[in-house]
Amino acid sequence: MKISEIKERKIIHRPTLDFDEDGKRIYHAYEYYLPYNPSFKNSETQRLFAKWIDMAIFSLIFYLLFNKILIASILLSIPCVIIFGAITEFYFGTTLGKKIFRMKVIDDEGNYPSFLKSISRNILCLANFYPVFSERTTKTVAMGTRTGTVMNFSMHMNNKICKTYIVKESKIEEIRSLLDVELPKNNERLID
Repeated sequence: MKISEIKERKIIHRPTLDFDEDGKRIYHAYEYYLPYNPSFKNSETQRLFAKWIDMAIFSLIFYLLFNKILIASILLSIPCVIIFGAITEFYFGTTLGKKIFRMKVIDDEGNYPSFLKSISRNILCLANFYPVFSERTTKTVAMGTRTGTVMNFSMHMNNKICKTYIVKESKIEEIRSLLDVELPKNNERLID
């Protein structure tokens, strides 16, 4: 089984227009099987900071040890982060920046990605830094309705293409246990 094939059972209670004899609203329960989402809230921001931490370390190495100017140090750190990131993700499932935020990279089978998959996702991360601009409307009592432009970074394209996931370290055991569970076929029963 793969992570992309895991389904989660969700029960949603929707109110009806009817009430019982005590005056309480009657709800209908609807059952859905939705795709499992192994990611976590605020992952894009943490991934962006993790990448900046990795770049800062290599930039400091080039700046302090090799006496390069700051711009050259930053530019030289980019290929180093890509290559070193691919190696560490292949062996450990994480980089130093991701380790600080307790994140791991896993593939669709729940393992650390292969070296080729890791190098391709790290090369594709350069396209992730393309900012996405969107409008956001806020309402406040004092200022009324205000519309402004918000800049976000889309940090999920490389994972979508390479079929990898960024998860918290604490969630890996849950994901692997879900992958070990084998569902019975349509007409088969589990026999003890």
